[in-house]
Amino acid sequence: MTSTELFFNVLIAVLGGAVRVGTPFLMVSLGECVTEKAGRINLGLEGVLVFSAMSGFGGAYLSGSAWVGVLVGGLSGAALALLHGLVCSLPRVNDIATGIALMLLGSGLAFYLGKPLIQPQAPQIPALALGEWSSSAQIRSALQINALFPIGVAIAALLAWGFKATRWGLVLRMAGDSSDAARSLGYSVNGIRIAATVVGGFIAGLGGASLSLHYPGSWNEGLSSGQGLIAVALVIFARWSPWRCLGAALLFGGAGALGPALQSVGISSGYYLFNAVPYVLTLAILVWTCSPTRTVKGAPAELGVSR
Repeated sequence: MTSTELFFNVLIAVLGGAVRVGTPFLMVSLGECVTEKAGRINLGLEGVLVFSAMSGFGGAYLSGSAWVGVLVGGLSGAALALLHGLVCSLPRVNDIATGIALMLLGSGLAFYLGKPLIQPQAPQIPALALGEWSSSAQIRSALQINALFPIGVAIAALLAWGFKATRWGLVLRMAGDSSDAARSLGYSVNGIRIAATVVGGFIAGLGGASLSLHYPGSWNEGLSSGQGLIAVALVIFARWSPWRCLGAALLFGGAGALGPALQSVGISSGYYLFNAVPYVLTLAILVWTCSPTRTVKGAPAELGVSR
């Protein structure tokens, strides 16, 4: 194999892996984007992701339908997010502390309830075969795209349009930028934030279902690997823009797919180092955005990061 062919195969594998690995990042970051636009932070998305992955896998296993599992995963994420929204609406309750508690609760429930699901196999979300044009088995395999990915792109487009061009988008952004202004117009800020948190939890739950029903396509206790927490940093990197969340998710997905892509062409040296790239990116983003000389543009004013 020539160096050109080697480079092309790695590039295709990374691009395909960016979509495959990036789909959960996309869903969770879009969910957090909705939540934070309303002025609330949900650090419990890691627990939401793990719990919805377990619930989605269980729903697909018991029903025999992957799409039923996807719906169950989304509803499970919405249920945990509702708990977060209700608790955070109480006086003198901190969003960050509640999010950490939710993360522990969601993970603990998933580990406890999901023990019978570790061995069974559930129906998988169908893949879109975008590589049939090629005679290369590697390219056809790399371009097996998660069917949830175009749904995630559609959600990003809907949110981007909704935030700018609809009344509910304006009200949502008003609650995130000035709770006093929202109250003066007669809106319930707590109600808006609870609704946004629930919608965000549902979208994040779809990401959890993607983990257990497409890639890697099984349920185990180490499934998430911190993707829910990474997605919170990803939203800051994307400047609270749904379209930028899509680009950032593909960037992180490509970084996560780099190690397996190199291994697929026989380059195994430094495999574990390449697997650490998403975490290094997260650290770099946090350092970059937390610099005292740099303002975080686009941040809802009610969030602690902009105060």
